[in-house]
Amino acid sequence: MVAKHLCRLPSRRMNLLVLSLCAALSWGCGSDPELPLLAASDRVLAFGDSLTYGTGAPRGQSYPDVLAGLIGREVVNAGVPGEVTTEGLQRLGGVLEKVSPRLVVLCHGGNDMLRKKNLAAAESNLRSMIETIRGTGAAVIMLGVPRPGVFLSTAKFYERIAEDMRVPIEADIVPDLLGDRQYKSDTVHPNARGYAKLAAAIDKLLRERGAL
Repeated sequence: MVAKHLCRLPSRRMNLLVLSLCAALSWGCGSDPELPLLAASDRVLAFGDSLTYGTGAPRGQSYPDVLAGLIGREVVNAGVPGEVTTEGLQRLGGVLEKVSPRLVVLCHGGNDMLRKKNLAAAESNLRSMIETIRGTGAAVIMLGVPRPGVFLSTAKFYERIAEDMRVPIEADIVPDLLGDRQYKSDTVHPNARGYAKLAAAIDKLLRERGAL
C-alpha cells in the first residue's frame, strides 16, 4: 500500500521527498562521508603499526611528523612495530584516553596478513577499533594496506569496512608506494620520501572531506 501511494505522488514531490531522505540519512544515496572541521587546538592520533611508527625513515620523518606540518595540528604518533590487530585493539582504549583526539588515522592489519593470521578476525578487530574510536566522540579515517604479493592492491576487507561503517579511506597510496622502489626502504615499508607522499595523501583526504 505504501509503495502504491508513493507512486501516485507527482514527480516533483517525489524528487523532493528523495532529496529530503538523502539529506536526513548520513548513510543515504552513496554520498561520501564527511569529517568534522578540526579546530587549531584539536589533536590527531595516528594509530597503527610500523607504517605509523615510521620504520624505514630517519627519526622525525614518519608520516605523522610530516602530516603535523601540513595540517598545522598536533599529530600524536602511536605506532607500534610488529603489532597485530588483536594487540592493537587491546591497546587502543588506553591511548584514546591519554590523547583525547578529535580525529584518528587508523592504519593497521598489515602484520596480520604478513603472519597469515585469520583475516576475518582482523576485519572484526578493525571494526571494533572504529566503534571504540567513535565511542569517544572522535572521527576516524582509515588507510588501506595491501596483501603481500606481486601485484599490490588494498586488501578487500578494508574497503568493505569503509563502505559498511561509512569511514573515509585512502585505499591507493600505501600499495602505490610499496610498488615503487624509489619510495620504499624494504618490501613492506616506505622510506622518508614515501612517508612524505603518504602524509600528503592523508592531508588531501582530510581537506576533501571537510576536516580542514
